[in-house]
Amino acid sequence: MAEDVKPTRKNLMAIEDRIELSERGHDTLEQKRDGLIMEFMDILDQAQDVREDLNANYETAQRKLDMARAMEGDVAVRGAAAALQTHPEITTQSKNIMGVVVPQIESSKVRKSLDERGYGLLGSSARIDEAADAYEELLETIILAAEVETAMKKMLTEIETTKRRVNALEFKLLPDLYDNQEYIEQKLEEQEREEIFRMKKIKAKKEEEEAAEREAAAEAEAETETEVAVTSD
Repeated sequence: MAEDVKPTRKNLMAIEDRIELSERGHDTLEQKRDGLIMEFMDILDQAQDVREDLNANYETAQRKLDMARAMEGDVAVRGAAAALQTHPEITTQSKNIMGVVVPQIESSKVRKSLDERGYGLLGSSARIDEAADAYEELLETIILAAEVETAMKKMLTEIETTKRRVNALEFKLLPDLYDNQEYIEQKLEEQEREEIFRMKKIKAKKEEEEAAEREAAAEAEAETETEVAVTSD
């Protein structure tokens, strides 16, 4: 509360410094918040595209798999899947977006040629190959979706954190500082008025005393002159 602040010029200067620092911090955080929102909107658009691709690729892969099962049988499909010797490799790095560290996922060995799938040219069919192609494409989309979704969540968390800081400065800290500043200024003005009034009273009293002294001195001088005149007579 403003009443708890001691109304001194030192405190006033300290509060003015805090206000200046807080206003600069508020402006910086607002710029960061706006920048994060713009970046988030770009990522959100990308996420929506990836989700659409993910749904489409999943439906395609599922349809291709159902066709392969219907034409070649579950045993052939499972055998082709079991023949896979090399698995996709996932590596993660990070990148900085407006101070937010988000993952950057790199994948390799997702797309494979026919001879890399392990089942060989004679142990497969066009429909199994098509299903494998579809699921490899689906896996690439899943990896991209994981990267984009994680980045979006991290950006959203940072936006909310920054918004809370902006609101804390705008609606709590700065108003309190302004109140304290106004309170101290008012108290200092009151003290200054009281000091001026006190100095005027002291000056008036001193002038009265000086006038009284002059009057007393004049009266004493007049009496002395009268006594001298009487004595001379």
